[in-house]
Amino acid sequence: MKFGKAVARSWSVASVSRAPATFPFTFDQFIRKEDSKFQELKKEINNKLSFTSKPISQAQLSADPIQLPSEPSQDEARNLLYRLREEALSSIVLDGVGPISVKKVDDYSEMERMGSFTSAPVKASGDVQDADVEFSNITSLTDLLERCRHYTVHLPPPINREYTHLDNSFQHTPDTSDVKVDEKNKIRILQWNHLSQTLGTKNDNFVVCPPEALDWTSRRWRLLEEIIRYQPDVICLQEVDHFDFLNRGLKTIGYSGKFIPKPDSPCIYLQGNNGPDGCAIFVKDSKFKILSDSHRILEVWRVQSNQVAVCLELLDVETNQELVVATTHLKARQGALLSTLRNEQGKDLLDWLHTTARGRPVLLSGDFNAPESEPIYTSVCEHDIGLASTYRFKDLGMEEPYTTWKIRETGEQKYILDYIFHSKSGLKPVGVLEMPKDHEVGENKFPSLAFPSDHLSLVADFHYV
Repeated sequence: MKFGKAVARSWSVASVSRAPATFPFTFDQFIRKEDSKFQELKKEINNKLSFTSKPISQAQLSADPIQLPSEPSQDEARNLLYRLREEALSSIVLDGVGPISVKKVDDYSEMERMGSFTSAPVKASGDVQDADVEFSNITSLTDLLERCRHYTVHLPPPINREYTHLDNSFQHTPDTSDVKVDEKNKIRILQWNHLSQTLGTKNDNFVVCPPEALDWTSRRWRLLEEIIRYQPDVICLQEVDHFDFLNRGLKTIGYSGKFIPKPDSPCIYLQGNNGPDGCAIFVKDSKFKILSDSHRILEVWRVQSNQVAVCLELLDVETNQELVVATTHLKARQGALLSTLRNEQGKDLLDWLHTTARGRPVLLSGDFNAPESEPIYTSVCEHDIGLASTYRFKDLGMEEPYTTWKIRETGEQKYILDYIFHSKSGLKPVGVLEMPKDHEVGENKFPSLAFPSDHLSLVADFHYV
């Protein structure tokens, strides 16, 4: 999806009711007024971006949320989300014949059936592209790692990353990928937007990424290797569009998983897709018993959006502690309006999760598509559910903190977008896996032959307290 595209059009929201009399203009007039600011921001950013330019800082890309004159009505919110969906779909070229267009919908109940208001036929495929893979004779982690390395032997070795103990000394040690974590009181979580294969090859425009890095026949094994090499107890993933492969592979070494697709995934409009992308959580059976699972389509002003959250209520079989784990992937793209929508999605998620948790410790992770300067970050940390960010990037001494680093046709992008949040009461973070140092990344950034996604995996350890 092209950077800045969301701010390139005029927001002319048609046929909406007027705002309350206390405000001097209607909702659609307000959005049109805000559009002039978007146009200026777009021009400024486009002037700065080039393949050889220094990355724009997160502070430059962050925007204050739009202060709406009042909470919009459901019809107004539906109309706005409809226009955003039109923007997203218009950037997708279907089978090389041109961008998707969106029908005008007068009956908003039709819009709630996500995907039913596009003029292009939905081309959702089943999750069948990994039917050629057999996981026979896999009985241990060592067996599965050897299988992964067999299919990636022609690629560079995985990037070695440092592990930091979160004590007063912030001691840096080599990564613990080959060390078994068996302390009963410890929980290890891996958070990762592992990059949808369909979006990565058909829509994301990684202009300097070697094609071999996105070859699915080997990439799927590198994805699996990255997940299992850290031996996590909990695995939270976004942009999952090959759940069958991951589920069958992880099942052989004792994991159970839950997957929820986006209601109207952009993957299904792209040639050669393997079905919709979504969010997934896996847990180690020897560590946790799943008490309950649930999911939510995140709402913006009481209207369902196209983003989801997955939640598992767990019982730690070693300590008899209960734990709630959730993951999500919030709305993408930059701009003040999108920042506001992300914040609304996040608040809906937090309220739902707070009710679900009922005072139990919580781990919330995901791709929030927002730097720490955006309001959604503050909303998470100040909500009554009582969460804090696990990664203390400033204390890690990184040159310029990031969780995603890539080069698209619009330029180089290096941001913090991914997070692990934990309950301040009940859980104590004791260590995190760092991002690679700048000199270790390579000139093409990510994805690369050494790393299969444009987002880095986050790994954190916790103790119950």
